[in-house]
Amino acid sequence: MARFLDLCRPDESVARVTEIDSARLISRGFEAMLLDLDNTLLPWQSMVVPDDVREWLDRARSLGTKLCIVSNTHNPRRLRKIAEELGVQSLDRALKPRRRGFARAAEMVGSPRERTVVVGDQILTDILGGNRAGMHTILVKPMHPREFIGTKFSRLIERLISSWLGTKAAAAASQTRDTK
Repeated sequence: MARFLDLCRPDESVARVTEIDSARLISRGFEAMLLDLDNTLLPWQSMVVPDDVREWLDRARSLGTKLCIVSNTHNPRRLRKIAEELGVQSLDRALKPRRRGFARAAEMVGSPRERTVVVGDQILTDILGGNRAGMHTILVKPMHPREFIGTKFSRLIERLISSWLGTKAAAAASQTRDTK
């Protein structure tokens, strides 16, 4: 149980994706970010990426960060359209938290896993999968309360995990693990 809980612990947590300092990550040796789509970059089922998220993506890209959206979506056309509009690569049906999707996305952008960051709003998919893949993980607070019904169930489990970890997942911004 302790191993599972450790795999559910994010390396960092922030309230919003735009709070992630790409320059700091690059200075620490990270070169790529694998980003969740729904409730990380934009609200669930939306086609509209907020302007501040677009600007953040542009800044990260201008610093040389390699970007890829990694999603479990069952609507790959929507994902591809959004990724194309943002000028980033994408991987649909990633089967998160399985390692393979994260490994494929890192290969797509040409980044070794130890230099790759996973960013997402769900502990049981993004954080668990990113940690299992040996990547640095950053948990963001969900952008909007509207979610897929399966995600709502997962949130209940995530609240239990967070209490076992002794932290509130969305509010653990100061917590950083030293080792994987």
